[in-house]
Amino acid sequence: MSTLHILHLEDDATDAFFIRQTLEQNGIQAEVERTSNPDDFLSRAKRDFHDVFLLDHGVPQGNSSRGTLTQLRDARPRTPVILISHTDNEKEIEESLNAGADDFISKRQLWQLPRVIHRLREATQREAAASELEKHARGMMQLVEVVQQLSHVRTMAQVMEIVRHAARRLTGADGATFVLLEGDLCYYADEDAIQPLWKGQRFPTSNCIIGHVAVARKPILIEDIYKDPRVPIEFYKPTFVKSMAVVPIRSDSPIGGIGNYWAKQHRPTEHEIELLQALANTTSLAIENVQLYASLEERVKDRTLQLQAANRELEAFSSSVSHDLRAPLCSIGGYAQLLGMELPAQSNPTAHEHLASIQSEVQRMGGLIEDLLRLAKFTRIELNRRPVDLAELAHELVSRLKGRWPDHLVMFRCPDHLPAQGDTNLLRVVLENLLSNAWKYSSKKSKAVVELGVLDCPGQAPIYFVRDNGAGFDMRHAQNLFAPFQRLHTSEEFPGTGIGLATIHRIIQRHGGKIWAEAEPGQGATFFFTLSPHPEVAGD
Repeated sequence: MSTLHILHLEDDATDAFFIRQTLEQNGIQAEVERTSNPDDFLSRAKRDFHDVFLLDHGVPQGNSSRGTLTQLRDARPRTPVILISHTDNEKEIEESLNAGADDFISKRQLWQLPRVIHRLREATQREAAASELEKHARGMMQLVEVVQQLSHVRTMAQVMEIVRHAARRLTGADGATFVLLEGDLCYYADEDAIQPLWKGQRFPTSNCIIGHVAVARKPILIEDIYKDPRVPIEFYKPTFVKSMAVVPIRSDSPIGGIGNYWAKQHRPTEHEIELLQALANTTSLAIENVQLYASLEERVKDRTLQLQAANRELEAFSSSVSHDLRAPLCSIGGYAQLLGMELPAQSNPTAHEHLASIQSEVQRMGGLIEDLLRLAKFTRIELNRRPVDLAELAHELVSRLKGRWPDHLVMFRCPDHLPAQGDTNLLRVVLENLLSNAWKYSSKKSKAVVELGVLDCPGQAPIYFVRDNGAGFDMRHAQNLFAPFQRLHTSEEFPGTGIGLATIHRIIQRHGGKIWAEAEPGQGATFFFTLSPHPEVAGD
């Protein structure tokens, strides 16, 4: 058993001697401080730590015994208090016990004292252990809550707001500071305290405990700031601080620290320091996340500026295509037509063939320019989402296709209604391209079939499709299918510019969806696409 520190209020030296002798004879090692003055007794009890208090409640000076007990219990609620007296008055004994004494022993029965001390010490230790366990659980729950809060912050101000309050709450401190290292300076960035400390001020690291913490890379505990030479007393005298504990933020390479301060002398428990250090470690991660988020925001900002610049360049290019290319192309076509009119019909057939080729290429180039302009337009146009019936759009487009291809008989299959969400005009372009391709690539089939439908996938977005039994293509080349100017068939087989599927791909992307195809040469192709049901997840 370790040495007990006992404070004894007793005015009779002989009684005090017998009490000390009783403890020694029963194997209790004790350092006993005796005083006969109740006021001195209370002063020592409040100032210093003791394991047990022994009181002769009959001491007449200063306070009554019950008054002394009441003040003692207020100051040291957990320390065992034992009354020792000559009295056998049951009423006085009961009053003393009610006033705060844990037990009462008659001076004629001192042999009971060691047993009572053991019992009360064990009870106190069990109570302290239970209290510490409860405090530990409560602290861990608070820490988990703080970690969850810090995981969502995006600014240093939010980090400091959470941490400064949490640091006090986790340890029951009277004050907490959030300190950042700035070269040779300590910046007291934020605080939460019963009285103002040093918020907003900067001090040399040599004058700050956080400076010592940064060098040691571990927590520093100071129970009495006036007895530690590392403490710059001139900065602490105007404050309430008597004890303190400081832990590093990022132990391996400190960037700051969290300080806890107490208005009364206090030595933090190992658990309190563990909680405070865990908070500091979490704070380090939160700061790194804030810095990463700020970096990402800056990169997004730069990327947005680049995209805006690219859009402006695209608009300028579109304007150039519209005016600088179409104008001379129209002139070429016009001159070719004039030449054809001036040449006699029977003169130089080769010249007529050349002119016809020129006019054909002018028309093809004009169509290509128009497709490029449409692709650029669909990249920039604002989406206007609303409920759309794809079946209704399809029937309207199929009527036009039948008019354009009167000799091409196609069986078209489509449900009566095919609901979707999207921009009506842009989805009309998607269906127009897909259905036109289906019509075109099935034109060599005697019994052509084109189908528009939907695959219902529970729990997923609907998958729409356009299927034909036409020429199909080799799936080994499918990765080039939606790239501009990429064609899987020659112009002699099937005319086209190679822009249509690229346009469809961009429109589907802007709707937050996907498009892909399955095909087999000579057996037809099926194009699948999805549309996001929520506008906010649509692509840009």
